Amino acid sequence: MTTFAPSTPDSRTPEPTASAPADPRDAAGAGAAHTEHTEHAEHHAPGTLTVLDPRDGTLVGDVAEADREAVVDAVRRARAAQGAWMRTPAAARGELLHDAAAALRERADELAALNQRETGKPFDDSRGGVLAGADTLRQYAELGPLHRGLSLVGAREAADFTIDQPRGVVAAVTPWNDPVAVACGLIGAALVTGNAVVHKPSERSPHVGQLLGEIVSAVLPPDVLVTVSGGAAVGAALTEQPDVDVVAHVGSTATGRRIARVAALTGAHVVLENGGDDALIVDADVDPAWAAEQAAIGAFANAGQICTSVERVYVHRDVADAFVEALVAEATRRNDRGELGPLVDGRLRDEVQCQVDDALASGARALVGGAVPSGPGSWYPATVLVDCTPHMTVVQEETFGPVAPVQVVDDFDEGLRLACAGRYGLAATVLTGSIGHANRAMAELPVGTVKINAVFGGAPGGSAQPRGESGAGFGYGPELLDEMTLTKVVHYGTPVLAGERRAAPTASAGGADETAGTARTAGSADTAASASRPSPEASPAAVAPVSGAAAATVPAGADAPATDPVDTETETETDTHTATAPPAAPRASAPSPSADADSDAATTASTGRTPHPQDPAEGGDPDEGTGSEGTGSPVEQPRVHPAQPAEGD
Repeated sequence: MTTFAPSTPDSRTPEPTASAPADPRDAAGAGAAHTEHTEHAEHHAPGTLTVLDPRDGTLVGDVAEADREAVVDAVRRARAAQGAWMRTPAAARGELLHDAAAALRERADELAALNQRETGKPFDDSRGGVLAGADTLRQYAELGPLHRGLSLVGAREAADFTIDQPRGVVAAVTPWNDPVAVACGLIGAALVTGNAVVHKPSERSPHVGQLLGEIVSAVLPPDVLVTVSGGAAVGAALTEQPDVDVVAHVGSTATGRRIARVAALTGAHVVLENGGDDALIVDADVDPAWAAEQAAIGAFANAGQICTSVERVYVHRDVADAFVEALVAEATRRNDRGELGPLVDGRLRDEVQCQVDDALASGARALVGGAVPSGPGSWYPATVLVDCTPHMTVVQEETFGPVAPVQVVDDFDEGLRLACAGRYGLAATVLTGSIGHANRAMAELPVGTVKINAVFGGAPGGSAQPRGESGAGFGYGPELLDEMTLTKVVHYGTPVLAGERRAAPTASAGGADETAGTARTAGSADTAASASRPSPEASPAAVAPVSGAAAATVPAGADAPATDPVDTETETETDTHTATAPPAAPRASAPSPSADADSDAATTASTGRTPHPQDPAEGGDPDEGTGSEGTGSPVEQPRVHPAQPAEGD
């Protein structure tokens, strides 16, 4: 059950700047305001989430938490629905995702206003996130039906290929800082590949999560998408379910680690995009004002509450003074104009201030910001810290607030070395005019995404794997479809139908008749060529390659039919390559002239070798056989040169 508090008439528009402190640097009463702030999402009653507006602390509404039985039931329902959904043609699944995207766009303003009330994200940014989510659904609606397997080259009379199949039930655990766009990515990729989804949105934005689920599930078959609301206990109950096949999580590293430990016991596949401590390197040859603008965008956008926000800055000493001056101006302008939204709640603001206080106590200086403002809500100013050192918490950890810690370095090498240090590996940015420095950074930075000369941006379809404690797997892009599926290899052979008989194997020569004429696999050309030639001691009867059917017509003790002479050049070339080839499997030796007639005929009818483990199990080469006139004359098989491409290449 969800209840909403009445919204103000202008709830669809950004809050007027008057609601933010006129001068964020005024810290009068900051301590009292800090400690008295009511938590953003509280449990006012057992099983209830109460959400407060981070702009002013007013009530947004209450959301009933799912208990453990409800979580179990959600997974059971999703499992029951997944079979029929998996059998739905991929194109039809894509069409339904197109319908879901259209429904999101129709209600973009409603979702954006609700997101602003729950998380404090400005309306325009919130609406942009909704539209980005709709576009993501459209992207997967088109990519899903094109997600196909591979055609493999095997025997000519066989077919070999791979198919991708859905894993089953996907648990999507998503964050509050971009609640629609991130959720649509995981949900869209899972649904279009034939999985069912149980979605748990963040407890900091449960109303947005429920509304998103209502809009998308309305165009889908029942229970293909199920939403469960709640806090950490609900998330833990969901990820522990044995019927969950994939856990896809975007959020903190601590939660991601707990999920990975549980998945090790349940066997669920895990996709994690977790914390980051993204570095920005400013080289000596760039314009310091432009570099400061980039740093401000990276550190202060969405009040620093972006997974790939700039968390630490390493600036070359040659441009450090001008860069810092310009960065302070960027932060001051944002604070004076009230351009930043509040932090999501008082708990996060406490964590941000704790890191800033630690840095100040360790010798850093705040040139702008750095203190909690007075007044309601969980506002925090854009902050620039200088004289930072690597051991400070604000440098080592993800702050998730509008804080730019700056450290001056003597050269690019030092900046790159410091940027490579740390336990996270989500992303990093390098501002440089040197191609050599850019290439070094691209190669050496231990992160999933390297951005050169732009803190944000990139081509559609890009997908990266985070490193270190930032997660594992492809969390977005076309490759996310691979994370949501399993690959199966299929081999089609030639059947033996009722009423048909296969030629009985000859007792001698290791059952050579059964394998005569079998298509050779790639890589066996040397063996096949050498096996079809007689040894120097072989009788003339052993020279002719006679099929099994033809061998049956050769009387005991009779000579085998003659064949056309073998091309000398081809024979010589094959001999040369065969001489250096690795030993072939054991094969029957050619009969001596004194061998009895039955042995002579059997060896003549064979390929001169025992079956190889990689030979096809049934069927022969349709090109091998007797002449077209039924005279029993064998058709000479072409020599296979070792360098010749395998059939089908």
